[in-house]
Amino acid sequence: MSVRELVVLGTASAVPTRERNHNGYLLRWDGEGFLFDPGEGTQRQMLHAGVSAHDITWICVTHFHGDHCLGLPGVIQRIARDNVPHPVQVAYPAAGEEYWRRLRHASAFADTEVIVPRPVSGDEARLPAGPLTLTARPLSHPIPSYGYRIEEPPGRTMLPAELARRGIHGPMIGELQRKGSITAPDGSVVTLGECSVPRPGQSFAFVMDTRLCDAAFALADGVDLLVVEATFLSAEASLAAHYGHLTAAQAGRLAAACGVRRLVLTHFSERYPVAEEWRFREEAGKAFSGEIILARDLARIPVPKRRRERDARPGDRPAGEPPASHG
Repeated sequence: MSVRELVVLGTASAVPTRERNHNGYLLRWDGEGFLFDPGEGTQRQMLHAGVSAHDITWICVTHFHGDHCLGLPGVIQRIARDNVPHPVQVAYPAAGEEYWRRLRHASAFADTEVIVPRPVSGDEARLPAGPLTLTARPLSHPIPSYGYRIEEPPGRTMLPAELARRGIHGPMIGELQRKGSITAPDGSVVTLGECSVPRPGQSFAFVMDTRLCDAAFALADGVDLLVVEATFLSAEASLAAHYGHLTAAQAGRLAAACGVRRLVLTHFSERYPVAEEWRFREEAGKAFSGEIILARDLARIPVPKRRRERDARPGDRPAGEPPASHG
């Protein structure tokens, strides 16, 4: 069965708390599983969440600060211990190769050959992930950091009533989808466009540890689900800029400018207790009128249902207008 959901494994920033584990986010997308930024404790959080090493096909590391990568050795060793048979590709900033090698072989264990390093560099890296495309872009942080975007190609939704009206049924439908046209039983030529409507591909973005920058807007543009850091509230905006982070208000502006459908805020500083989480939603909501979710450890957040071509998105820009930039 098709499953498209985000499993939240941790929501803290530099320091975990009693309520928040270090980072960790598993995006389950049909047969693919993208594990983002596995911090300390990710392997145990996976057990609590009911997901396994076999669910992981990709690991995507934004950067090599400890709260985003110190869970890598445990996850990789669990992949080896559980005899995961399929390749697990690991995307990470090429500039952090030294840290990747240290984490990859952090201790003695019976190794596995399924781990495939995929270092990313430059202004854009595009990696095939089955039927999906994984795009990485550099963000604005004190050390090299990349955000990620996942998207599927557009398709078409068949219209049963139109197919029946033209006498197209059974294997003929598959032939019409493959060839684009088919000869109907009455001798007429039926085209795919007459029996279907465009179906936009769904998309997801992961924007972590960054100031507002052009790459953040490019990654988030029009996505169905955006996971973005909101480390600070606006009162600490200068601190956020100094350390290369976003405030909740900036995350809301990012989502609004990009026409995001569902916004997930996470990576909360330990200075804010859970009882104050409502302030993050309030600040982001001043700019973004769409759905806002405050990430909680072990929560499951579905990707919004597929929209139809004619459906408007919350915060949609006028046709032809590009997303706003950080400038």
